[in-house]
Amino acid sequence: MEIIYLTIVLAPLVAAVFSGLLGKQIGRSGAHSITIAGVFISFLLSLYALKAIAIDGAPIFNESIYRWGSVGGLTMEVGFLVDHLTVLMMTVVTFVSLAVHIYTIGYMHDDEGYQRFFSYISLFTFAMLMLVMSNNFLQLFFGWEAVGVISYLLIGFWFKKETAISANMKAFLVNRVGDFGFLLGIAALLMYAGSLDYYQVFSLAEDLSEQSIELFSGMQWSVLSVACICLFVGAMGKSAQVPLHVWLPDSMEGPTPISALIHAATMVTAGIFMVARMSPLFEFSQTALSLVLIIGATTAFFTGLLGVVQHDIKRVVAYSTLSQLGYMTVALGASAYAAGIFHLMTHAFFKALLFLAAGSVIIALHHEQDIRKMGGLRKYMPITYWTSLVGTLALVGFPGFSGFFSKDALIEAVHLSTIPGSGYAYWCVLLSVFVTALYSFRVFFLVFHGKERMDSDVKKHVKESPTVVTLPLILLAIPSIFIGWLTIEPVLFGGFFNQSIFILETPGVVGQLGDNFHGPLSFIVHAATASAAIYLAAAGALLAWFLYLKRPDLPQLFKEKLKIIHQVLENKYYFDSFNENFIAKGARMTANSFWRVGDEFFIDGLIVNGSARFVRFFSGVMRSIQSGYLYHYAFVMVVGLAIIIGLLIVG
Repeated sequence: MEIIYLTIVLAPLVAAVFSGLLGKQIGRSGAHSITIAGVFISFLLSLYALKAIAIDGAPIFNESIYRWGSVGGLTMEVGFLVDHLTVLMMTVVTFVSLAVHIYTIGYMHDDEGYQRFFSYISLFTFAMLMLVMSNNFLQLFFGWEAVGVISYLLIGFWFKKETAISANMKAFLVNRVGDFGFLLGIAALLMYAGSLDYYQVFSLAEDLSEQSIELFSGMQWSVLSVACICLFVGAMGKSAQVPLHVWLPDSMEGPTPISALIHAATMVTAGIFMVARMSPLFEFSQTALSLVLIIGATTAFFTGLLGVVQHDIKRVVAYSTLSQLGYMTVALGASAYAAGIFHLMTHAFFKALLFLAAGSVIIALHHEQDIRKMGGLRKYMPITYWTSLVGTLALVGFPGFSGFFSKDALIEAVHLSTIPGSGYAYWCVLLSVFVTALYSFRVFFLVFHGKERMDSDVKKHVKESPTVVTLPLILLAIPSIFIGWLTIEPVLFGGFFNQSIFILETPGVVGQLGDNFHGPLSFIVHAATASAAIYLAAAGALLAWFLYLKRPDLPQLFKEKLKIIHQVLENKYYFDSFNENFIAKGARMTANSFWRVGDEFFIDGLIVNGSARFVRFFSGVMRSIQSGYLYHYAFVMVVGLAIIIGLLIVG
């Protein structure tokens, strides 16, 4: 199996190297052929690994592949941990990546950086696979930073656009804040556990929870709580949780295929996966779990509200990603790790579908992204319309669609939780259902129904996207409908993650839900009779229909009547303003102060220029002594000789 796992990781890397370094020689068709082949091989082998471990009962693979270095008693290795959690992530990542690769042929057809883009997205897949397959913190950190670097390159892919450069720099800087916390968490675990290996650190979790550290004078903290909170700060950056969420909406400046890949299967899911993988640590820190719960709930509800006032089709989908990531984070904080990962899986399919469908619309409208300049596209783009409807229904949690099973189970699991903050979290995720349906159907109705608001020139050329674009939409629409039916019982209630995820108090909230589970159909019936989520989703969809199709004059009226609220939402709670006016300006003022005091005054003023002035002054003094008269020199010699003789006599 080691050869298979190596091939899964290395196939996209080899393809990326060929496409990137030999792009001119192999041409456009060569670039997309080799990268698609590499990802396809990884996908097929990931399916084989999923079957072997999840169905055939093959043993978990946890071995070192390569020793990178050794310092004292610390060994740094490259190794793979392939268990049920890993194979699920591998399959999702490679399938979504494959769909994005195929879609890119059509979307980037006329782009000058065609080969470079394929190289980047294949390299992105490699980095995410290295992250999810790692069995130690060193390799985890490598994958963590690799996805960050490649996302920087992809968000700023159109590097001649000012907005793209600003967006990728914003993503880079915000993630550096999170990564600093992540590195501190790894360092704390290494310091107290003495190892970078997952299993060795996990085995010491209970002991670490009983050890304390004094961060501030007189304040004792659990070592494990500190480490887990620091690790979660890293997850807040990668998975865009408040307040480190501000980079994700701006990542829309990159081409649409990479928006789908970042939001669905890579980058943002890294933080969710990491916390689930670290469940043996988080379970011994209720403080950390409570923080995770509250941050996730805040992100789910308040970032979802921002989607209601956005006009860029991709930005609305981006804010839905923020909200759904909040859902997953809430599940992690409620110790419902299986529910969080289950929602991650279903979300990957329908979120990639929604982004690629948005890209299909953008292609048809000659790169127009403002939903106020769309409308009535249903009759022009039937495939995009129906697949968008599937993605929207899955996102809002319509009964029977994949998002329904994962979202409803997640909400009920949070409802059963007793961790501090769970009450607040439950109401946030419940109300978010209404908000999600409102902004999702707002976009759907404004884009595909109602009055046609396109320019006359654009309208003449509107047509369905080519097959290379619509085929990935169909491929993603299928699991968006059926994956919940097929996997809810084995993945969520069948003990799928028993060997991958640790729960301190069994059976846990997911286990309690499983006691009343009698199949997918009964799950739907139970939700219809005992859960408010379905009715909140229906209310949100109905309100969107009324406001944007029946009475399109009302949104403008509400905007005027609720001007202050609208202004707050339109300015994104002023996070960007705060970061710019306080954080960024404060950093620049601090840097300027150091520059003036350190560089100008101390280094230039005292050391460089000061030494030059001293030499010039000393030289001037010495020059004045050199008069050129012989009797002056004779006089100095006599005086000097007299002083020396006097010193000898006294001594």
